[in-house]
Amino acid sequence: MNDSPVTAPSRPIARRAASAVWATLSRNRRLLRVLAVIIAVLAGVNFVTRFGPIHTGIEVEPAVAVALIVLARRHGLSWHDLGLSRRTWGRGLRYAATGVAAVAAVYLVGLIVPLTRQAFIDSRYELGAGTALLTGLVLVPLGTVLLEEVAFRGVLIGLLGRHKNLTLAISVSSVLFGLWHVLPSLAMGANRLVASVVGEGVLSHVLMVAVVVAFTGGAGWLLCEVRRRSGSLLAPVGLHWATNGLGVLLTSALWSLRLV
Repeated sequence: MNDSPVTAPSRPIARRAASAVWATLSRNRRLLRVLAVIIAVLAGVNFVTRFGPIHTGIEVEPAVAVALIVLARRHGLSWHDLGLSRRTWGRGLRYAATGVAAVAAVYLVGLIVPLTRQAFIDSRYELGAGTALLTGLVLVPLGTVLLEEVAFRGVLIGLLGRHKNLTLAISVSSVLFGLWHVLPSLAMGANRLVASVVGEGVLSHVLMVAVVVAFTGGAGWLLCEVRRRSGSLLAPVGLHWATNGLGVLLTSALWSLRLV
């Protein structure tokens, strides 16, 4: 008899608490399923573009980027969550322009200094002027940058940042971005500086892969931070393109001018 005044009111509270816990677990299960799908899709694209009949990525990656955006929107993410809100376009473009200018300045200094110039000598980009422009201005942004930014700095940051804390979202995105580069790192031996430092042998190549994963993971963190500060996906897109696209154009120019 003495328990009823205390326990009776507590039952609705307990039921509400249980319902809240169950809802949280359900949301997390849905989140885990969506993340599993995204990671599986990215792994498949990575494998196909490296070992399948597709080599540039432009054949499938734009479509995959759109599909990931649709998936994220169906999961409840807003354009702001994805870094694609119109309100942030101006700020994103300013960050992007600053990133492009900074990368261009660093690259020009690297070309002037004979020691660092070796880093630009990559036989993969011994291209004619037309092919170099096509690669740097079309294939790189559409076949590399678009999907990577949408996936890692758009969808993953949006999903994890919404359900968890942003620090965890950035950490997971950066780690996955580093792992995304395991297969591409196998072609790094074409770079003269990398080949001279790493050398031959299985252990040397394992070390090279580990270094590339760590470096690109760090680069992923930087791109995530740019995305966070700007609030726009346009900012890391600009910085990412400058790093890859300008590198292709400058390396090709070195081969064309016979400065290698």
